[in-house]
Amino acid sequence: MADAALRLKSLVEQVLGIPLPVRVRAWDGSEAGPPGAPALVVRNRRALRRLLFKPGELGLARAWVAGDLDIDGDLYTALDLLAELIWERGEDARTLGQALRDPEVRAAVRGLVKLAGPPLPPAPPAEEIRRRRGHLHTRRTDKRAISHHYDVGNDFYELVLGPSMVYSCAYWPAPEDEGATLETAQRDKLELVSRKLGLKPGMRLLDVGCGWGSMAIHAAREHGVSVVGVTLSQEQAAYARKRIAEEGLTDRIEIRVQDYRDVTDGPYDAISSIGMAEHVGAEKYLEYARDLYALLKPGGRLLNHQIARRPQRDESAYSVDEFIDSYVFPDGELAPVGTTVGQLERAGFEVRDVEAIREHYAHTLRRWVANLEADWARAVQLTSPGRARVWRLYMAASALSFERNRIGVNQVLAVKTPESGASGLPLRTRTWN
Repeated sequence: MADAALRLKSLVEQVLGIPLPVRVRAWDGSEAGPPGAPALVVRNRRALRRLLFKPGELGLARAWVAGDLDIDGDLYTALDLLAELIWERGEDARTLGQALRDPEVRAAVRGLVKLAGPPLPPAPPAEEIRRRRGHLHTRRTDKRAISHHYDVGNDFYELVLGPSMVYSCAYWPAPEDEGATLETAQRDKLELVSRKLGLKPGMRLLDVGCGWGSMAIHAAREHGVSVVGVTLSQEQAAYARKRIAEEGLTDRIEIRVQDYRDVTDGPYDAISSIGMAEHVGAEKYLEYARDLYALLKPGGRLLNHQIARRPQRDESAYSVDEFIDSYVFPDGELAPVGTTVGQLERAGFEVRDVEAIREHYAHTLRRWVANLEADWARAVQLTSPGRARVWRLYMAASALSFERNRIGVNQVLAVKTPESGASGLPLRTRTWN
């Protein structure tokens, strides 16, 4: 009799102490759980061994990336239902160690071990970054982390991001404008950054974390500025230089494979840092802010576009998401927007505007997921099945996180205000509807 799904569902619910909100479909074809709900497909016993040897999010991630776990049904709905188990248990949630003090829970774990089969720990998927001991956010470790994320093939990123090749939050018009495309929304974001920086012909812009060159090209082509873009990714730099040559802008844009800490040819009139500061890390953030402050001329502006997390009651308890850290952004860290503003002010900046645009990122991520799913076979061919699964899960889960206000994204406009106090900004910088 095929009953693995019912046994698995019962045992997992005993361990968690709450009912599973999704159906379970097991390797023997059996199913159990709420009718009509998406199904968590456990393809083999190896998925259980991954969870038993690495309980929690990392075990789930390994099973997903390896293809041992899957979702049958709408991915967003499934992740939303599973959010309470994975992300929303709260700071006071019962830990596994606390749960194992309960004899019934220990018995359920023994039942899972028996159901999982021979107790051999499966090797992590090849897509998981291999850790080395040492300090975080040195020039060497940052370059390795950036390479892990960005040097996975420009063709793959073209498939996901579309022609704009902008890997950060787009800026969408009102919902009733159904004609908006990802490309027009990304163009509008680049133009928004340019306007906030007050770019004018003859100015000099530093684009920190320049990606595939989209901001640099937009600023030079549309606003007549000269641009230096820096990235730690060799593949990004090669792609950006090719695009710049095709646009006929090689005399106005220089792309460097260089750490921002090694830029010494200031002063610049303006600096854009779009989706880069998440890689800096809490220990290095003040250094980052001071370095950019030093590279600006008096009156120069910084536009810092950065993902933020919600503050915790005990900030010392913050830890990086295991799935993201192991498969997506190694060594990446998020901070509350208030912390970011405080660090910029400590570095000497006058913070003049903070615009929260988290809903825009949710729209953007859903478009990226749609691009990936629409050309799934080619995405797998360009990278690997595991890598494509990583990107699908992280982008879909991130979209929900922005929609549910678990994380946000903000554009912080800061000025290196001179001693005269003249910021150079108009009295009204934005118009509200």
